[in-house]
Amino acid sequence: MHKPKPATGLYLFIAAAAVFGGTMVARAQTAEKSVWSGVYTDEQAARGKEAYAANCATCHGESLAGIDVAPPLTGATFLNNWNSTTAADLFTRIKTTMPLNAPDTLSGKTVSDIEAFIFQSNGFPAGQTALPTNPAMMAGVKIVATKPAG
Repeated sequence: MHKPKPATGLYLFIAAAAVFGGTMVARAQTAEKSVWSGVYTDEQAARGKEAYAANCATCHGESLAGIDVAPPLTGATFLNNWNSTTAADLFTRIKTTMPLNAPDTLSGKTVSDIEAFIFQSNGFPAGQTALPTNPAMMAGVKIVATKPAG
């Protein structure tokens, strides 16, 4: 009589799914970062400084302090306005509404470079990875006004 073999393949699959599934859940829970995590590079901010000068400084000022009705992009007012939002929110605002005389004309790369320059100008540290050029990829990056303890 032939005895059926244990379903070892099925057991291995279930065990692997439990291990890797648990890892995926852990990653999803820790995927959210803040601007204090180094979410842009120095090179990106340097490109952003040039793009800012060409596209934003006329209204927001060379020092990002704001002029007339254009709000400041640094300091307490900026941080209060954007605290607890995401880098994706800021990206979308810049992309769809700026520059005022030609909204939605800047490329995603230019917008992320300008955003990196804004982050640098607000004292957020640079990191090893550039800010993405797609807002969906930066939705987990929180703008947090106060540096977290630790």
